[in-house]
Amino acid sequence: MRASVLFVCLGNICRSPTAHGVLEAMVRSAGLQDSIDVDSCGTGAWHAGEAPDRRATLAAAVRGYDLSPLRARQVTADDFHRFDYILAMDSSNLSDLKAMCPDHLQQKIGLFLDFGDSSETEVPDPYYGADDGFEHVLDLVENASRALLKEVPRAG
Repeated sequence: MRASVLFVCLGNICRSPTAHGVLEAMVRSAGLQDSIDVDSCGTGAWHAGEAPDRRATLAAAVRGYDLSPLRARQVTADDFHRFDYILAMDSSNLSDLKAMCPDHLQQKIGLFLDFGDSSETEVPDPYYGADDGFEHVLDLVENASRALLKEVPRAG
């Protein structure tokens, strides 16, 4: 049995693919690729099929993360059954996920920054801001991903 993590933001082109790429790299680095699956999606479908935002891709690449294989998709009803951890980047997406999720699976949903030691509770959306917003997202995501990796049960 494998553990599975799904990151969710609004359009799946900035925050959630960044978290996806960072955690996936940490999983590989820890030799856990046979134990933990990572994916990402958005609550909206505006960018379905698109690559992550070029600014997110560039900021991630500077730190050694490759987001280029990722493509945006919208959350599906099956995701609530398939994933063990469904982690929203902010309270708005958390609320949307809770509204979509069957009652008996609600315990799988939470905020990503509940992991780690950040004083922030939400990963801010860098889309309409300056490039340094993508750096800040990476700082938050790396911190929370390290903590999450310690929490996710390992199959075996």
